[in-house]
Amino acid sequence: METLSNSSGLEKNKFSGVEFNRFGIICVIITVVGCLGGITIGLGAIQNTAALIAVVLPTMLTLSLLIAVAPMKQILYASSISVLIDIVLIVYYLFN
Repeated sequence: METLSNSSGLEKNKFSGVEFNRFGIICVIITVVGCLGGITIGLGAIQNTAALIAVVLPTMLTLSLLIAVAPMKQILYASSISVLIDIVLIVYYLFN
């Protein structure tokens, strides 16, 4: 009996180690996403409603995916977007 998969071979190789190390990666993601979101809010995103929404929405989406035990591929994409937005806004608020 064979299991059919919709993912390509390259995608399987890229995410195979991630599923194996799921719980360690989740700890790192919670720490990084939570701390960066808090720092971004503290630096000035709390003063602007659009910036506040831009920080809170992807941060909460990432944390919700972690609680829901979503596939690691989705969690990594959501956390990457969250960290990218946080870093852009941190740089903006530091030099503004």
